[in-house]
Amino acid sequence: MWAEFKKFALKGNVLDLAVAVVIGAAFGKIVSSLVDSIIMPLVGIVLGGYDFKGLSVKIGDATVAYGVFIQNVVDFFIVAFAIFLFVKGIERFKKKKEEEPAPAPEPDRKEELLQEILITLQKSKQKDSL
Repeated sequence: MWAEFKKFALKGNVLDLAVAVVIGAAFGKIVSSLVDSIIMPLVGIVLGGYDFKGLSVKIGDATVAYGVFIQNVVDFFIVAFAIFLFVKGIERFKKKKEEEPAPAPEPDRKEELLQEILITLQKSKQKDSL
């Protein structure tokens, strides 16, 4: 069972996924910082100085902090848009890479020798037929 798990865990796709999750989490922190520190304060200023984190409503004994929800929605859209742009950039790069023709492979030394032998044999055959 351990060998099966090890084989599964070390597959290329699983490792790629693990790397993507770690990078995604770090990217999420960067975007959250961008939203918290730069974008939302500017949006708050444009809307008259509101701080979205502080927006809440008290219903009975419960406090509904809908400002945090608004902030998380903005985070989501910014992360989704940034990932969209990243994927579009990678697709454009892949298309350019696929469009470039592959350089012709250099002939192997053995192939060159065989080609020379073939030419010599053809010349010899032409001389014999004259």
